[in-house]
Amino acid sequence: MGFWLELAASGLITGGIYALVALGLNLQYGLMRIMNISHGEFLMLGAYLTWLAHTVFGINPIAFLPVVAIALFLTGLLVYRLCFRRITRTSPSVEIIEARSLLIGFGLMYLVQNAVYLAWGADMRGYSFLADAVEIGGARFAANSLLAFGFAVTASLAMLAVLRWTMLGKAVRAMMQSPIGAQLVGIDTAFLHPAVFGAGIALAGVAGALLSMVYEITPGMGEPYTVTALIVITLGGLGSAAGCLAGGLLLGLVEAFGMHFTSPSLKMLLSYAVFIGVLLARPKGLFAR
Repeated sequence: MGFWLELAASGLITGGIYALVALGLNLQYGLMRIMNISHGEFLMLGAYLTWLAHTVFGINPIAFLPVVAIALFLTGLLVYRLCFRRITRTSPSVEIIEARSLLIGFGLMYLVQNAVYLAWGADMRGYSFLADAVEIGGARFAANSLLAFGFAVTASLAMLAVLRWTMLGKAVRAMMQSPIGAQLVGIDTAFLHPAVFGAGIALAGVAGALLSMVYEITPGMGEPYTVTALIVITLGGLGSAAGCLAGGLLLGLVEAFGMHFTSPSLKMLLSYAVFIGVLLARPKGLFAR
């Protein structure tokens, strides 16, 4: 029983991180149709900032999370202004916004990756933080994994609460449903677009900071998480924040149990199989309304 509990918990822990990353990308794509394929690179930046703060300055990674969130939010504002603001204002249709942002995202991805390669090299980096085992119900878990899961789910739920119960969140949801209608009732898109883009980048940075407590990090670690975020968005439904959380946890469980019954080398194959199956059966996502 303890083994199955460990297996399910490992899937949920991974799925919590997936949900947090996907939520940030879903905000950007759902609101502005910006396909930011470089989203995972900002996760990687959050991981490297946390690693640097802990190894050089001795700062507790948990205490550093607000700093990462603020730093990546400001980075997101700058990236939006320099790279994406013009295409959202001048593109005649959402299809053109998607195509142009996809190309810009590829350029950003390689730019950020190579900047980190130049700064810290290609070696794997890591540090030890709360790596002791904790026993719960006969199962053993690493304390840092449980902590990462708790903060990832908390951050996701906090964003869900903002979107559902605040005026800012209602404005964001209105923009996702009808951009023209939202502008007609006075919603300030010039403020919302950069703010939501920055919030998405901040969520990715927090996810990277949490990952750095559990796994070793490399400059190329972000790209697979971008792909996984797209799969989670497909599972949960475009624009559905709650769907991202449910889809991320579900994908984590599928990977954990699938790798146990097949092979760990088939992890991405399992993810793509789920991705294709949902596209065929429910193109709008499992939780779309």
